[in-house]
Amino acid sequence: MESWLQILVLVACITPAMVEGRVRKYTFNVAMKNTTRLCSSKPIVTVNGMFPGPTLYAREDDTVLVRVTNGVKYNVTIHWHGVRQLRTGWADGPAYITQCPIQPGQSYVYNFTITGQRGTLLWHAHILWLRATLHGAIVILPKRGVPYPFPKPHKEVVVVLGEWWKSDTEAVINQAIKSGLAPNVSDAHTINGHPGPISNCPSQGGFTLPVESGKTYMLRIINAALNEELFFKIAGHQLTIVEVDATYVKPFKTNTIVIAPGQTTNALVSADQSSGKYLVAASPFMDSPIAVDNMTATATLHYSGTLAATSTTLTKTPPQNATAVANNFINSLRSLNSKTYPAQVPLTVDHNLLFTVGLGINPCPSCKAGNGSRVVASMNNVTFVMPTTALLQAHFFNISGVFTSDFPGNPPTIFNYTGSPPSNLQTMSGTKVYRLRYNSTVQLVLQDTGIIAPENHPIHLHGFNFFAVGKGLGNYNPKVDQKNFNLVDPVERNTIGVPSGGWVAIRFRADNPGVWFMHCHLEIHTTWGLKMAFLVDNGKGPNESLLPPPSDLPKC
Repeated sequence: MESWLQILVLVACITPAMVEGRVRKYTFNVAMKNTTRLCSSKPIVTVNGMFPGPTLYAREDDTVLVRVTNGVKYNVTIHWHGVRQLRTGWADGPAYITQCPIQPGQSYVYNFTITGQRGTLLWHAHILWLRATLHGAIVILPKRGVPYPFPKPHKEVVVVLGEWWKSDTEAVINQAIKSGLAPNVSDAHTINGHPGPISNCPSQGGFTLPVESGKTYMLRIINAALNEELFFKIAGHQLTIVEVDATYVKPFKTNTIVIAPGQTTNALVSADQSSGKYLVAASPFMDSPIAVDNMTATATLHYSGTLAATSTTLTKTPPQNATAVANNFINSLRSLNSKTYPAQVPLTVDHNLLFTVGLGINPCPSCKAGNGSRVVASMNNVTFVMPTTALLQAHFFNISGVFTSDFPGNPPTIFNYTGSPPSNLQTMSGTKVYRLRYNSTVQLVLQDTGIIAPENHPIHLHGFNFFAVGKGLGNYNPKVDQKNFNLVDPVERNTIGVPSGGWVAIRFRADNPGVWFMHCHLEIHTTWGLKMAFLVDNGKGPNESLLPPPSDLPKC
């Protein structure tokens, strides 16, 4: 009798996560590593000495434990970009938002369960500019026995796009902050850590993707660059797009994808040539008069049996300002919206918000290079000031004086956002959040401004996926534009480009209690203050409430 009782007690203690998924444990040692690119060497911050860092593999419903030990001189945090973190905001990773950073010599275990997600995401540092080299892929496989909603590829390959500076990236941004001006652009783009052969530095090879004729390959493409949106294409081959940001889309064919920092795209490539070598190219997309690194990163698709001396079939990259090529890709994205994977778009809206995103100019007496001014960035004219206590801790423990919950739901000053700028380009500063009731629905229009220059801003929301229900050029007009919203099968993402001189409308349900960062994923704009946070209150009972913090949560 007693043994049965013990068994019943054991069964009662098993949580659904324990039954469904397994526990996967990873060790991330953050350490410096001397690395040579573009014929010059420098020490870079890495995880386990790798650049890009190791790929984290898990299945849907698995619990992931990552012990991060900081062996460098910088404070460190890691963000699991796109992982929903349901009730586990303590594991989200943005410094001073959900946690204090891991100090040199200290460790922290990130503990989270992957619920209702499968696909490609990324992890990266979320403090300073460390994510330039501190990043890697997250591959979430479907539950065991669950097929992909497209033909199974012969092989899957992770493709991480990045940027490389010859200088120390921390020195680059520190110099820019001191001057009040924009930082130096990178010296090269990279594909899986390599720029590819460059004329004045022929010794450096590039990444090679070996293929067999007649087989299909799935590329899990990730943009881990700091500041640049990229075009990606392969000579002589079409790409079939099946997923973005770990959500399935209606498959479509294209020869060029556009991918912003923080975004991911899964593409099927059929090796439909008999033999040969084909150029893989990643080149910048920038449709504003703003300086970018104009270097194209290259790799090679290499058919088995093709001699190394065979010349490579080349491809022409799109012009840097090819808005039409970018739009062609973006406008083709639709949620799969099948019985198994429905698009659960909120059809009613509790919070109707409009946030301007753009630049400004504030006084800075010490900024000699900027003639006593500095460039800043803002949302609804609020330049976000990073706190010294993490917002989530302040919220959970009711610590006053850390933030205010008066972030404006609409622009404080109405002007012709994409037309001629107002006479006063100054912004307000503050650590402000916007408060949401648990399970309330949000429609948020992100409106670019023409202050200094209109620009495409990839905006990332932590803790949620959202549906991109509409976009357009010029100023958003609710009377006209809302009639054209797609509420049936809009693409579901975690990072969305606000078009240069235009707007994008997103919808999401606030079903995740905690404090969730939203910011531009161009790192310079985040540094300049283009960021804010949503505070989502607890719902009813423990399943709708933020879990308490882990005992090893770092202290400030």
